[in-house]
Amino acid sequence: MYVVISTAPNWVSKAYTGKKLNVRPESAMYACCDASLDCACRMSSASTSTNQNIDKSQAVWKDGQTDGEKPVSRQEKKRSYILSMFPYPSGSLHMGHVRVYTISDVLARYKRMKGYNVLHPMGWDAFGLPAENAAIERGADPGVWTTQNISNMKEQLTGMGVCFDWRTEFMTCSPSFYKHTQKLFLMLHNCGLAYQAEATVNWDPIDKTVLANEQVDSDGKSWRSGAVVEKIQLKQWFFRITAFQDSLLRDLDALDKHDQWPERVLTQQRNWLGKSSGAKIKFGVCIEGSPWVQVTVFTTRPDTLFGVQYLALSIRHPIVQDLAHRLPKLRDFLSRAATLPPNSKEGFLLPGVQAINPIDIVAPDGVQVEKLPVYVAPYVLSGYGEGAVMGVPGHDSRDLSFWRQQNPSNIVYVVVDATHDPVSIRTVTSGSELPEALVHPGVLNERCGPYAGMKSDKGGKQIIADLQSRGQLASTADSWRLRDWLISRQRYWGTPIPVVHCQSCGAVPVPEDQLPVELPKLDDSVKGKKGNPLEQIESWVNTTCPTCRQPAKRDTDTMDTFVDSSWYFMRFPDPQNAKQPFSKEAAEAWLPVDTYIGGVEHAILHLLYARFIYKFLSSEGLLPQYQKRENFPVEPFTRLISQGMVHGKTFSEPATGRFLHPSEVDGAETANPMIKRSGLRPAITFEKMSKSKHNGVDPSVCIAKWGADATRAHILFSAPVSEILEWDEEKIVGIQRWFARVAKVVDMCYKGSSSNGCEKTDFGDLWVRCEKAPLTVEILNAPDHDLKNFSPRDLDILLLVASTVSSVNHTLEHNVYALNTIISDLIKLTNKLLEVSDVVIDQSLLLWATSALLRMLAPIAPTFSEECWATLQQDPKISVWCDHHWPGSNKFIFQTPFPSSPLTPEAQTLLQSQWKSVNCAVQVDGKLRFSMDIPPQFFHKGDKQGISKNRKEADVQMMQKDLAQLIVNSTEGRYWLREKNQWDKRKRFIVVNKPDGSKLVNVVFRK
Repeated sequence: MYVVISTAPNWVSKAYTGKKLNVRPESAMYACCDASLDCACRMSSASTSTNQNIDKSQAVWKDGQTDGEKPVSRQEKKRSYILSMFPYPSGSLHMGHVRVYTISDVLARYKRMKGYNVLHPMGWDAFGLPAENAAIERGADPGVWTTQNISNMKEQLTGMGVCFDWRTEFMTCSPSFYKHTQKLFLMLHNCGLAYQAEATVNWDPIDKTVLANEQVDSDGKSWRSGAVVEKIQLKQWFFRITAFQDSLLRDLDALDKHDQWPERVLTQQRNWLGKSSGAKIKFGVCIEGSPWVQVTVFTTRPDTLFGVQYLALSIRHPIVQDLAHRLPKLRDFLSRAATLPPNSKEGFLLPGVQAINPIDIVAPDGVQVEKLPVYVAPYVLSGYGEGAVMGVPGHDSRDLSFWRQQNPSNIVYVVVDATHDPVSIRTVTSGSELPEALVHPGVLNERCGPYAGMKSDKGGKQIIADLQSRGQLASTADSWRLRDWLISRQRYWGTPIPVVHCQSCGAVPVPEDQLPVELPKLDDSVKGKKGNPLEQIESWVNTTCPTCRQPAKRDTDTMDTFVDSSWYFMRFPDPQNAKQPFSKEAAEAWLPVDTYIGGVEHAILHLLYARFIYKFLSSEGLLPQYQKRENFPVEPFTRLISQGMVHGKTFSEPATGRFLHPSEVDGAETANPMIKRSGLRPAITFEKMSKSKHNGVDPSVCIAKWGADATRAHILFSAPVSEILEWDEEKIVGIQRWFARVAKVVDMCYKGSSSNGCEKTDFGDLWVRCEKAPLTVEILNAPDHDLKNFSPRDLDILLLVASTVSSVNHTLEHNVYALNTIISDLIKLTNKLLEVSDVVIDQSLLLWATSALLRMLAPIAPTFSEECWATLQQDPKISVWCDHHWPGSNKFIFQTPFPSSPLTPEAQTLLQSQWKSVNCAVQVDGKLRFSMDIPPQFFHKGDKQGISKNRKEADVQMMQKDLAQLIVNSTEGRYWLREKNQWDKRKRFIVVNKPDGSKLVNVVFRK
């Protein structure tokens, strides 16, 4: 069912009801302000039935595009590179896509209207396991599946009304793109930053591929296949991201300083890098029948060394691997440990193995330091320090959990007292009695011998210094959580690693002039098979060594898809460059990205890898802009916008929690739904959209029903950008009603101009000029300034437009997370203009105010704004007026500039203080019916000094007459004074001054 608001003019009733728009042929395109692009962006229809208009605008765009082989120079204009994270071509958009692309499109259109040369590109993150799995299931090439999906999604994007520069489009699965990904690999390899090494990996035994830690759930199962993940050793390719760890951490401070990245993203990045300052301490380990060996542990709490109660080794530690050859039970445990979740607290006590705490060397006589048991513990990471940790149950929550599981009745040592509690436990407590580990620094107690009474910081430093002086048993050190980036994937659908393996020469990089190493085509012989199809295609695997020309084999691993997304944004400024990933000229013109928009779920790995590759390429001289600016942070994204997820309305049975399909619910789109089977009211929540919860929304269906512009505006209005958006599309009707009111303002402005005229030299001209040179306090204080002739109503409109323009510009420039407030501001302005549009005010001011409203609305609702603008241009006088001020704007609204405030902030403040509205309560026959704000000038006419009594009385009568006209023409005034009563038959109109400065008006109809 389509909603039609009866108060809207006929010409617009179809523009927001999902029916075909009444659009002039030339308004079916948006002329970009960017002269270098010189193209018209595609127009979004309000429904999918407007294919004819879309086809026309697409043809116009193609005809207008310029040579795409050269990067657009930024010399002609200010430039702005606005990028939304490119999508994986799954086949259909979801509401999260609609949200992110709406945000980026609004910002791109805004910047164009502000005179910027804008790059707003689109491409496809086309490699990935889903396409490969789909191809194996169907026995088809994944490239065909991917291309079909891209075609479907492009059609959906067209229906959204987003204005992408499609000349920049590429797919990461295209050889013309991954040729340069392979070139990037070779550059890293030449610098020693790409290397092969044995590594323990997460192995999915069903999909036959390596999984990242993030792809293993809390139960140790694969995120896709559900199989129990195994830990195996494989020779893998790595990128040495740790070589850049210092700059990756340091430059976060620069992003934080300028408040351009969300704090939570910066925190996640810092935590993932995980720099810890502490100490390396050497423990002696005695293995029965073998000489003593030293095991080095890293700790951030050397002050707790007197509280160490065990040593724990990782399952890959050399001591453990050596003992496994002799201990069958240990081998069994290691086999089982490979399937345990990362947070498991299981362990294996190594028989006949003991450790000595080095504190024994510096401990005074009488202080007993016990020999320590040594465990194998899966929770110890092989890559953390040297794969060994000292267990301090009294002061580490993880160690306490492990100790309780291994030795539930054993004592727990507490060696650091809380600073605020000097009488806390000082000796020992049973593990079951200690409620939680005392993890905060404090004061070392008497168990610490000569260090007792020292604060943690000082005591820890002193312990390290003493151990260092006794045989270098300790040293200060930093540890990082960050590990080198494992890029190998045992799958087909990814960028082939450009390396061949030769028995004589080893691993040999493919020469650059032989790139790309292309993927072979798949046929139906792979249908239903698991594992990596590349290993099974001998004609591709078998090759010759580039060095010795002897038989060799290609590396059958492909690169992690994060490699593609780590540099794709650098390709957009120069997408057709066949020789280089991008030219230095293009990089200097467009990089870094000014605004990057995407989901917070990509806040860690994607952003970290992109930052790493960007810094690497800068170090290689490919980003010349940084060679000219010393000590300038090399960062790829100046401003990051992380939008929240979109949750769908979810129905479930109250008793069982079973999710219900909307078809199982009567009145699913109403306020009172009922379960068909039981007649009970379902539980209603908003949750992440998924097939299992039956709460997904097809954007194409939504746009077909409500219109693209209404959908876009609703998405922006429903929640701040960073917060979860609870999708309830029935509320879009509120946006439609607002559009109807905008259309009515436009219609009244058009009719008012036709009847009253719109001369070229008028107040409208003044405000257009003031957008370029705002009025200042000095001008307003001049005795003959232009505002002296303004009526109170005119000034009220002026101040509202000025404040709205200032607010909207500030939000788009500095506070994108508050885009929802723009809709609120524009609704408020619309309501005010609708309220006064049929009152006798300066028509040119109304025209300027209406033009400002439409220009601010244009980036949000481009199709609807263009239609409104076209309606205004039907009046020849308005068309001439617009073309006079903004050449070409009588055809397209996007040929106009985005409005600027006609008043400086100081002048606006001055006017507001002088013309602050007065609250006026309106009674009808003594009963309060409504209240409204009245410009104060209405009440000043009888206050002038030095005029005759008769003149004062005349001014008061004129004030009351104007006030009555303003009140009766307001929305509520029309209802209460004309519809509920007969205005022409009123008896009295009384104005009362109240002590607080407000006014009371009583309209008397009864005798």
